Amino acid sequence: MSNSPVPDRSPWVVFLVFLKLGLTSFGGPVAHLGYFREEFVVKQRWLGDRTYADLVSLCQFLPGPTSSQIGMALGLSRAGYAGAFAAWAGFTLPSAIALILFALGIANYGDVIDHGLLQGLKVVAVAIVARAVWGMARHLCPDALRITLMMIAACLVLLVPLVWMPVTVIAAGGVAGRLLFTPQAVKVHEALPVMAVTKKAGAIWLGIFAGLLLALPLLVNVFPNQAMAMFDAFYRAGSLVFGGGHVVLPLLQAEVVPSGWVGNDAFLAGYGATQAVPGPLFTFAAFLGAAMNQAPNGWIGGMLSLVAIFLPSFLLIAGALPFWEQLRRNGGMQAALMGINAAVVGLLLAALYDPIWTSAILDSQDFCLALLGFVALVFWKLPPWLVVAGSGLIGWVLGVVL
Repeated sequence: MSNSPVPDRSPWVVFLVFLKLGLTSFGGPVAHLGYFREEFVVKQRWLGDRTYADLVSLCQFLPGPTSSQIGMALGLSRAGYAGAFAAWAGFTLPSAIALILFALGIANYGDVIDHGLLQGLKVVAVAIVARAVWGMARHLCPDALRITLMMIAACLVLLVPLVWMPVTVIAAGGVAGRLLFTPQAVKVHEALPVMAVTKKAGAIWLGIFAGLLLALPLLVNVFPNQAMAMFDAFYRAGSLVFGGGHVVLPLLQAEVVPSGWVGNDAFLAGYGATQAVPGPLFTFAAFLGAAMNQAPNGWIGGMLSLVAIFLPSFLLIAGALPFWEQLRRNGGMQAALMGINAAVVGLLLAALYDPIWTSAILDSQDFCLALLGFVALVFWKLPPWLVVAGSGLIGWVLGVVL
């Protein structure tokens, strides 16, 4: 009996391709776009450059992690809903598993893990977020008007530290963009080759997305439950983040640190460790779920939080694809997005100061280590995993010597 080859459009093939990317895609969301283009446009030839650019535009327009949404869309186009799940699992699980193991190590052996090592991981988070602010500001705030919107957003979040303020700032940025910027004509390109979802199904998926966003907070109030509260918090964070993985930081910090679910030191150490693993930055949720101070935590908490933060991405991408042709012709949407992007940079700038800087930079030694990490990332172009590992090592050495 001969072995028949696995069909090219099998979910298993999709999983294996994305598993390779999940094991090797270091460098964050922007780098992931380069990896994806090389794999799916150049090597696999699943789609052309123009179509890939359209897909990137769609996923940047939606809230959530851009690279993961592109992966889900490609999986959906190759093998339907099973392909979307296979793409997400292959790209996400390697880093999620590594971060859950790291969280369990801190929980079980936190007293024996060297303080200098943990401080080094906290400090490198300053360099990582500073690099993200630097790069995003140059690209998304190229003029005085958008720099002003960025400044206002950052100041509002810092001066009015309420849980709902980041969402309000994003919405206000969209309104400001629509009023202040001239809508741009959008050229029509070839249609996206994703036909697995009809407009009716897309409307249903969007309805489920909105229904969960509205219903989960009410359910938590009516039926208080830690697991449901966690699912609500991470689902909301995954639903309201524009700009990629780094921007989820202030929303997650506001949910898990003031409530006492995760200590601030563990939060920053986990964020630093997230930079050292490949795959999407949203897998930071797996670390937080596993590191919770109350059940569900460990593997159950980690996987619950992971599913919750990525579920909005699937619902949005499956819901938006059938309507993207109309949306991408709308210049008003593009103008609003210009304001939203400026506000997003302001959110990230605020997060760089609080909680990152205020919690990690305690003396001149910490500042010098953060500066070294920033220069290594931005100007020496060293890979993030190497900078994270080096920062942890330097922190450990300094803790022993000094």
